[in-house]
Amino acid sequence: MKKVGVLTGGGDCPGLNPAIRGICRQAQSTGHTVVGIRRGWKGLLEQETKDLNIAEIDELLYQGGTALRSSRTNPYNEEGGPERAKKAIQDLGLEALIAIGGEDTLGVASKLAAEGQPVVGLAKTIDNDLDVTDFTLGFPSAVEIATQAFDRIKTTAQSHDRVMVVEVMGRHAGWLTYYAGLAGGADAILLPEFPMPIQEVCDILKKLEARGKEYAIIAVAEGAKVLDDQGKEIAIHSKEAVDSFGHVQLGGIGDFVKELLKNRTGRDVRSTVLGHTQRGGSPSAFDRILSTAYGVRAMQLVQNKEYGKMPALVGGKIETVSLANAVEKLKLVPKEAYELARTFFG
Repeated sequence: MKKVGVLTGGGDCPGLNPAIRGICRQAQSTGHTVVGIRRGWKGLLEQETKDLNIAEIDELLYQGGTALRSSRTNPYNEEGGPERAKKAIQDLGLEALIAIGGEDTLGVASKLAAEGQPVVGLAKTIDNDLDVTDFTLGFPSAVEIATQAFDRIKTTAQSHDRVMVVEVMGRHAGWLTYYAGLAGGADAILLPEFPMPIQEVCDILKKLEARGKEYAIIAVAEGAKVLDDQGKEIAIHSKEAVDSFGHVQLGGIGDFVKELLKNRTGRDVRSTVLGHTQRGGSPSAFDRILSTAYGVRAMQLVQNKEYGKMPALVGGKIETVSLANAVEKLKLVPKEAYELARTFFG
C-alpha cells in the first residue's frame, strides 16, 4: 500500500485538523495510507511519526490546533538538514509528503520540490499573506475570534469612556487587523503596510470627542509602523529573540501606543493583547469547509503526481497553483482596501 506523509509547521490555527481529515478521507478512497509526521520539519528530520487511525479522524473536523503538533524548525538552517529531510522521505517509504503551513513551511516545501522531492503544499496562516490564494485556512476563524473580542472590548470602553488599544497578530501583512478592525468598528487601524504618525491617531481621538463619542477603539497590528512628529519610525520591537527563519519575536506595540496616546492626550487609555487566543479554539464553519476542500485537493495532487503545487481559493473556486509562486512574495493589504477603512477613522 502506498504511503503519504503529512506534517504541520509553524504556528497552530483552526482548520489544521479538518485539513488532515480531508487528506485522510481522500487517501482512503484511493487505497493510500497516511502517516502523520509529528512536530513539523523537526519531526521529519528525526523521523518521528504518528499513526492516523481512520476510525478516529472524523473527530478532527471540529477540533482546533493540530493533532500532529508543530514546530518552527527550518531544515535549511540545520546542519545537513535538506539531506536528512530527503533521506527521511526515502526511509519512511513515502510516495509523497504534504506540508501544511504558511510562508516559512511552504518555503521549505518549495525548495525540496525544486530539488526533485515529491512534495505538495497546503496553505495555512491567520496572516492570510500568501499571494496566490484569496484565503488561507485559519484566517476566517481568526477574524471571527478577533471580531468577537472587539465587540466585548467595546462594551467596557463605552462604560468607562476609555480609549482601548487592541493589539492583533500580523507581522508584515495586516489582513487580520484590517478585517477584524473594520468588522469590529475600530476608530483607527494601524497596519504594517501603512505607517501612521502618532499625532494622526491623537487627532482622530479629538474628532471623536468633538462629535460626542467619548470612547474609542484603536486596532494595532503587532508589526504596525508608528511615526514620530518628524515622520521617522519609532523603534518598538526587540531584535533579541529570532526564530530559525530569522523572524523577530514581536509584541508590545499595544502598550507602546497606549503610553504615547496617554501622554499626548491625557485620556484614560488601556491596552489589550489578543495574542494566541486569535489562533486557538474550534474552526469556524467556513474554515471547516475550506480546510476540508484543501485537504482533499492536496491528496488529489499527490494521486496525480503534481508535486511542487498546492490548492488555492481563487475567485471562490479551488484551483491548483505552484508552491514557488505562493512563496514568491507576500500578499499585502492594498491601498484601496485601507481607504475603505479610513472612511471610519474619527
